[in-house]
Amino acid sequence: MLDSLFRRLVPRGLLGRALLIILVPLVAVQIIALYLFYGSHLDVISRRLAGAVAGDVAMVVELLARHPRDEERGWIFREAAWRLDLSLALEPGAVLGPTSSRPASLPLLPLEEDLDDAMRERVRLPFDTDWQSDPRSVIIRVQLPDGVLHAEAARKRLFSGTLYLFVIWVVGSSLLLFLVAALFMKNQVRAIRRLAEAAEAFGRGRDLGPMKPEGAAEARQAALAFNSMQGRIRRFVESRTEMLAGISHDLRTPLTRLRLGLAMLPADAQDDAAAMTQDVEEMDRLIAAYLAFARGEGTEQAAPADLGELVGEAAAKARRDGAQVEVEVPADPLVLAVRADALRRCLGNLLDNARKHARRIAVGLSRVPRGDAGAWAMLTVDDDGPGIPEDAREEAFRPFATFSAGGTGLGLAIARDIARAHGGDIVLEDSPLGGLRARVRLPA
Repeated sequence: MLDSLFRRLVPRGLLGRALLIILVPLVAVQIIALYLFYGSHLDVISRRLAGAVAGDVAMVVELLARHPRDEERGWIFREAAWRLDLSLALEPGAVLGPTSSRPASLPLLPLEEDLDDAMRERVRLPFDTDWQSDPRSVIIRVQLPDGVLHAEAARKRLFSGTLYLFVIWVVGSSLLLFLVAALFMKNQVRAIRRLAEAAEAFGRGRDLGPMKPEGAAEARQAALAFNSMQGRIRRFVESRTEMLAGISHDLRTPLTRLRLGLAMLPADAQDDAAAMTQDVEEMDRLIAAYLAFARGEGTEQAAPADLGELVGEAAAKARRDGAQVEVEVPADPLVLAVRADALRRCLGNLLDNARKHARRIAVGLSRVPRGDAGAWAMLTVDDDGPGIPEDAREEAFRPFATFSAGGTGLGLAIARDIARAHGGDIVLEDSPLGGLRARVRLPA
């Protein structure tokens, strides 16, 4: 339970996780610093300042009690204003009513509570502290035997300006460190992201050329290694393609001579020549299939194409070959960057397999959302044939594995290779028509 919750809360991307690694210790250190500040320094300073103000008020109250004459009170008020920075006024005969509850003006600071504690400890008379009436001062009312004493003290006597400086320093340094770390990590992650995009594009057959090394030394080294690997794979594909083209030419040369020899046979041997010609044609077809499987489709570059049009072309060709094909494609164009010739071959192989074993074929195309906010282009080929047992469906994708006489066993293998080269895949399922369904999934 906790593990799944933790996985949902932790960012999935490298940038988010790296910033989290930096941010968590930073916040922890700042919380400890604030706790120590509030628990020791601010608490001590606040109690001392509150005690000083309460002591001044207590001294004034004691002097008024010892010198009750009016002329002496006037002298006490003048001296308090000059020496203690207290503005005093006496309201004769007044009675201090019950103290009304007021919201705290500084709820995050202990100033009000410390002043009340100091007044109870040093004055020991009924009092009231008003922090709301004047934003620049605190009004303290004390109940005397002959009236109510009003004492007004400046707030700066109860508040230390170092609090603002400390908070600004803590918050400002944290934000500055976080911004610097975010900018630095974004540049590093950008290099890794570009490397991943280049690898994905190269895997789908899009030749973007060598990528520019950037970022940290490790990211640059990975980019250089990727460029080197890309070049080696490209040279390997080119050399293999040239070799297979030569093999194709060498193999077809004797077949061509056989065709010419069979065509020149006398008329009484034409029946035997026809059967031998069929064997030669079959050999030519097998050689073409083997070479197509071995060569792959790596030399073709990906380009935007409408899958609906490709499906329509493949279905029209299957109909010309005698198949009954129903097509259902979306009204809006579904354009993807694909290798069109390779994808035509993939669809053609699937339709050929269905045509050989079924009477009715249905082809569908749709866009399906996926979990990473992207989408899949989903292509289905259904037939009403005998199908393939579920435990043998994966075996059908193996090269040269065939379930019918006269087949090469390469149609599904080539189709899956093409789909995977585009970043997708092919799976075999039960068809609603009663036969087999081939589901092609391509990233949209």
